[in-house]
Amino acid sequence: MELNLHPIATKCYVSGREFRENDRVVSYLVRPSTGSGPGGEAGVVPVERRDVLESEDTGSFPPAAGPELVERAFVYCRWVVAFKQRKADENPALTLKLTAENLFMTLADPAAEPSATNTPLLQFLALMLERKKLIKARGLTEDGSRHRYEHMATHQFYEVPVGDLNAEFFQKIQEHLGVLVGTPKPKPQAAPVR
Repeated sequence: MELNLHPIATKCYVSGREFRENDRVVSYLVRPSTGSGPGGEAGVVPVERRDVLESEDTGSFPPAAGPELVERAFVYCRWVVAFKQRKADENPALTLKLTAENLFMTLADPAAEPSATNTPLLQFLALMLERKKLIKARGLTEDGSRHRYEHMATHQFYEVPVGDLNAEFFQKIQEHLGVLVGTPKPKPQAAPVR
């Protein structure tokens, strides 16, 4: 599963201020409520990445129409990173790819602040990556509230909140996943045999 999103911006989505080295930046994956974002083709729901200085983060974004209106976008997930300047020899095509594995590692990073918004997506990504054998379950934490996973390539440990992955969970997350990773094309119905 790959998500084609832009790499971290160079300036704040809210204020337009240029990021400086080591600024704390909050990154969001959002579905705009106004549909004003890129990819607004008929039937296609745009997913945007928005990067905001942590000191200016309110969870609301001024739309392109003007700062007097505040857009309430649906937030798929959020994470906080320290801003690093891009290197001149960096491959921009490679940095545009955000894989399920990279997203999991970013959201589950032990140094990241936990977010209830991210929990369902994080639980689903853990399930998917465990099935692909990219991570391996290593039991529960001492208090039993989190699953421990080991990333097989790096041997880094990640903790994911325990959740009930029942039919209701998958129905709840199905629409959001469809927007992020694309929904499969419906198979044509076979004509009934007479």
